[in-house]
Amino acid sequence: MNPYASLYVLLCLFWVLLSGYFTPFLLAAGAGSSLAVVWLSHRMGLFGPERRGRPGLRWGLGLATYWIWLLAEIARSAWSVTRVILDPRLPISPTVVRIRPLQKTDLGLVIHANSITLTPGTITIEVEPDHFVVHGITRSSAAGVIDSEMDTRVARLEAQL
Repeated sequence: MNPYASLYVLLCLFWVLLSGYFTPFLLAAGAGSSLAVVWLSHRMGLFGPERRGRPGLRWGLGLATYWIWLLAEIARSAWSVTRVILDPRLPISPTVVRIRPLQKTDLGLVIHANSITLTPGTITIEVEPDHFVVHGITRSSAAGVIDSEMDTRVARLEAQL
């Protein structure tokens, strides 16, 4: 199966898994959306002679592992922010930090910046190829993005993409 077809099938299955509905309209919308993503991936140069193998499967496994880890981090961070908010003293100490990400590609930088923003208590407010500026609701949440496991995991994921 060529890489375009495998990516298309993977995206369609992912759509059905997330949707859970089997109405003709939603199935057609999923098929059309998946086709658009494959076309855009081709236009972005994510496929070609230099990209050998089955990227759909390789990417899928790497992304699935990362998403599972990220969901756990989001839950842990949400619990931490909840504790801060419910504390009668409200120990909020807004802090802004500047970090140097390990990622080299635009895709890696976007994944890392969005992952920081998805994690409650932190938001990426500036993205440059050589640094991020991150706001944290507390000093510890802001310090947690410096030389973080997230940075390492995204760099590992970036190497697979």
